[in-house]
Amino acid sequence: MNTTETLQRFEETVQHYLLELDSFSLEQLQYVPQEGEWSLGQMYLHLVDSALHMHLKNMELCLKPDGEMGLKTETGTAIFNLGGFPPMRIQVPPSPQYTPPQPTSKEDIVERLHTVIHRMREIEPVLRESSGGYTISHPRFGALNAREWFLLIEMHYRHHLLQKERLKRAIAG
Repeated sequence: MNTTETLQRFEETVQHYLLELDSFSLEQLQYVPQEGEWSLGQMYLHLVDSALHMHLKNMELCLKPDGEMGLKTETGTAIFNLGGFPPMRIQVPPSPQYTPPQPTSKEDIVERLHTVIHRMREIEPVLRESSGGYTISHPRFGALNAREWFLLIEMHYRHHLLQKERLKRAIAG
């Protein structure tokens, strides 16, 4: 998938998230089904924060002239060959560094999702013209270039659709 198609698919996925978000109260977004799990709102913030503070940041570093060259891990190669994550839960133990805070408002989530869309739209033409460039290592997938970080954002948002559905069922009781 090229960057233009990836951006289009990403925007469609975010629109789905935004439409769904509209149907929840802040209390529902903050509902934690079981100890050690995230609320729906925390999942939304995880998507935004990972895109803004990890994926997009690393993408920009890959485009700089003093980057590194590395290799993907076997897992990273498999994920990119598949074009997405397998439909399974990935759980990381709760920690202050990784666990997102509870949302304070729906408007904040909406604004932050729009910020990610804006940033993706800004960088897509740059990536389209880029030669691939350097890599920055992902903790699990190994060395990714700027285009792969861009694709990863779309794959990540699509992957969390499964968690969103599971959390919606928990909220509905």
